[in-house]
Amino acid sequence: MPEGDSLHRAARRLQVIVGERVEVETPHPRAQANRLRERLDGRVLESVEALGKNLILRFEGRLVLRSHLRMSGRWWVQPLSTPLRGTPWLVLRGRERQAVQWNGPVLELVSPARLRLGPDVLARDPSFDRMLENLRRADPGRALGDALLDQRLVAGIGNMWRAEALWARRISPWRSLRDVTDEELRAVLEETARMMRVALETRRQSKQATGRSGRPCRRCGTLIRSRGQGDDNRIAYWCPTCQT
Repeated sequence: MPEGDSLHRAARRLQVIVGERVEVETPHPRAQANRLRERLDGRVLESVEALGKNLILRFEGRLVLRSHLRMSGRWWVQPLSTPLRGTPWLVLRGRERQAVQWNGPVLELVSPARLRLGPDVLARDPSFDRMLENLRRADPGRALGDALLDQRLVAGIGNMWRAEALWARRISPWRSLRDVTDEELRAVLEETARMMRVALETRRQSKQATGRSGRPCRRCGTLIRSRGQGDDNRIAYWCPTCQT
């Protein structure tokens, strides 16, 4: 699943058509059902920003389009002359570039108030205090690893960065929120933001836990474990010895 840093990269790519009056095409039948072309065609694309795992496109007339990529969606920006192959969900054509969205399970016009997202961990000045407050208002018996993926509490953290930040701070994803101190919570949030910022700027990712189930922990040698966690059964990776 694309995570917060991937969405921020997509938002950067789309800046080339911000400020332009765009031609809109919806080749995919499910996108056509939302009447996006009729409502957006010919409007100025005023801004594009990443909020957590959502890409938010604001058009003149106070219309807001939310794109959530889930497991397989992608945004590409290419020269206007590039022929389209297959059936993209959405095409936004500017003067010289076109933004093409593929495999987009969520494309909808929304009111900003409906987004209900927590503070973005990749914001220019992340609001760690608000993130901490949100986590403290959650069910204290909830597992930390599960809570970190709740976009209503903290926006932008995905499965990989959850695993890597918790491994780096030596904290088990199975500890309940009540058993994690404020200092530990803040350390995990700050570590997540740091890792994701590095990945955003350099595209480098160092996986110490993710996808390494059954392989030795690079810190202590214990075999990494994995198991589904939370209502969505997202796979948690952790070292049972050095993450407590």
